[in-house]
Amino acid sequence: MKEVPAIRNEEKLLLELCRLTFSNSQTVKIGALVKSVSDWDYFAFLANEHGIVALLSHNLEKLGFLTAVPEKVAATLNNGLMLSISRNSFHISVITEILRMLNEENIKPVLLKGMALELSVFGNTGLRQMTDIDFLLDRRNYKRATKIFIENGYVSLPVKSLFHKPIIAYSGKHLPSLLKDGASIDIHLELFGGKRNTLTKLFYDNSTKIRINDQFANIPPPQLFFLYLIKHLYSHEINNESQLRLYTDLVVLIEKYCDDIINYDLLDYTAEAGLSQVLAQRLEILRDLWGMTFPDWIDDFINKWHNPDSINEFVHFLKSPKNSSVSGNAFVYKKTIHEIPGLHRKILFVLGDIFPTLTFMKNRYGCRSKFGALLYYPHRLGKLLWLI
Repeated sequence: MKEVPAIRNEEKLLLELCRLTFSNSQTVKIGALVKSVSDWDYFAFLANEHGIVALLSHNLEKLGFLTAVPEKVAATLNNGLMLSISRNSFHISVITEILRMLNEENIKPVLLKGMALELSVFGNTGLRQMTDIDFLLDRRNYKRATKIFIENGYVSLPVKSLFHKPIIAYSGKHLPSLLKDGASIDIHLELFGGKRNTLTKLFYDNSTKIRINDQFANIPPPQLFFLYLIKHLYSHEINNESQLRLYTDLVVLIEKYCDDIINYDLLDYTAEAGLSQVLAQRLEILRDLWGMTFPDWIDDFINKWHNPDSINEFVHFLKSPKNSSVSGNAFVYKKTIHEIPGLHRKILFVLGDIFPTLTFMKNRYGCRSKFGALLYYPHRLGKLLWLI
């Protein structure tokens, strides 16, 4: 087993503040950590790297500890909070307009990720930092919805390859992003993948209607939302692009919906999604580093899938989120292909990845001419080695 690197007081404080509710003992612990911090610049750097500046600024002030933070660092944190509030206010105006378009056509959207969390858990306070708007649509409606957005001024990013066009609804994390005036929206059609998986339909059908300004949207059922966030976190981790913000999502969701999430259905759904080991190791982190308590049967589940290196890997990630990949490119590539249903779609995906459009090739390899981009196509054949 690898040696566990020491967790600095700045990092401990970071973890303790990544929640929305605090017990008396937690508040006392945070107060002691605030007094013990010796490098506030490092604390602020990590807060920014992990996408949690707004939440930390809010919580330090809420608990009465912001006055103990050096003035320059406190100002940096507060600026981050104000920026997040402004950005989220912009996103609310965008999603209101999007909902108007969809509601008029009787198309039901289910909000995902940051926007769903901001409205259902964080309370529309600007504390959940986000960069775009994600939502789930019924597969039967995505072409009509995309057409509506384009007619209203949105521009779709190009498809990576002509081979991908026939399978666009089955491959990748979401459809090509739609952009307009600084807003980016991502339409998802499948959340869990797999040929026989029924979880996305359950997720969609059991969502709850809410009102945003004068429009209607839907937020996910807590348990399946939690499981989707586990999968989303894992996808970011294997691509070496995760943040503590994504662990905080799990913490605050359990804080609010513990009984709805932690029950025996969770393990059944997790097994169907093929995420048992992934879930167990993330629950272990929440238990051992956030101090969350679970029933004995959850502890047994965690022990069954125990990985002696999982806590070590998390600590390395905590210290350096951009340099903590848990998997290689080959693993990520195979996982992506595995989740695409149908052999013919898998083949089209691989062909499209090896033979992208010239526009993609020019951007990917920084070429000035189409001829220069053509020279890089043999390099793409190396991806076949990842499948061997």
